[in-house]
Amino acid sequence: MLTLLARRIAGLVLTLLAVSALIFVVMDILPGDPASIMLGMSASPDTLAALRHELGLDQPLVIRYLQWLAGVATGDLGKSYTYGVPVAGLIAERLAVTLPLALMAILISVAIAIPLGVVSASRRNSAVDYAGGFVSQLFIAVPGFWVALLLILAFSMSLGWLPAGGFPGWQAGIIAALEALLLPAVALALQQAGVLTRVTRSSVLEVLNEDFVRTARAKGLSRRAALWRHAVRNALVPVATILGLQFTFLIAGAVLIENVFNLPGLGRLALQALSQRDIIVLQDVVLFFAALVITMNFLVDLSYLLLDPRLRGRSR
Repeated sequence: MLTLLARRIAGLVLTLLAVSALIFVVMDILPGDPASIMLGMSASPDTLAALRHELGLDQPLVIRYLQWLAGVATGDLGKSYTYGVPVAGLIAERLAVTLPLALMAILISVAIAIPLGVVSASRRNSAVDYAGGFVSQLFIAVPGFWVALLLILAFSMSLGWLPAGGFPGWQAGIIAALEALLLPAVALALQQAGVLTRVTRSSVLEVLNEDFVRTARAKGLSRRAALWRHAVRNALVPVATILGLQFTFLIAGAVLIENVFNLPGLGRLALQALSQRDIIVLQDVVLFFAALVITMNFLVDLSYLLLDPRLRGRSR
């Protein structure tokens, strides 16, 4: 088991190194010169050359990559060209918005998907099942940014119940902050709820056909009790796996939603860095997203190995 774990960790490190190299090369070939953007097109060549030297942009690509990688390994993510502050602080500040947004979206997704998937599975091929399938497919098909616009029109412009955008900060109070995040979280959660509903339904249906569920029913356990005590509990293992993967998607995929609602999160920071050609910020944010996805996949894979010993032999 230790050998297998060491092998998986080595694979994780190699994947992160490959992803970091790819990110660095892609960012380097993006059009536009950060020094020219910072100083303007009217800057003299000598001034541009001096700034490029100060930023280290005149060094070879390999040297700049190794310097950046060494900084990331030690926790030094560099300094933003635009804001003039450490990138680590910017990411931590914006993560205080994106992380609660993703957590709220996960909770909303679970609150919708688990009951809907379980009820659909328990009443297979009924009107309830067909209605649940239609709702889940609708959630999957409708783009999140379009849902966001509809929510703003309905609950902000028409009813005036919730703010249409912006974030007052946690210092304004938990209630005000959660109100600002509620509509974005709903817009972000619905598509994931559709996927999770289909997974929950399929998993519950599979468990309902197992022998231990039929045995429980034969011993006199009611259909409802067998469903919730035995089938649902065992069906939640693959559902938990999907939840782990969805959490990373919600953090990395909140770019459009954060911009629609004007939220100062990581996604908005990445778009601002791209428009301002703040390469160091963009590199670090994209690497953070990639590392989060890769690490979560690793943890999900590891959990399967821990829960099912049969997979350990197949992985050798």
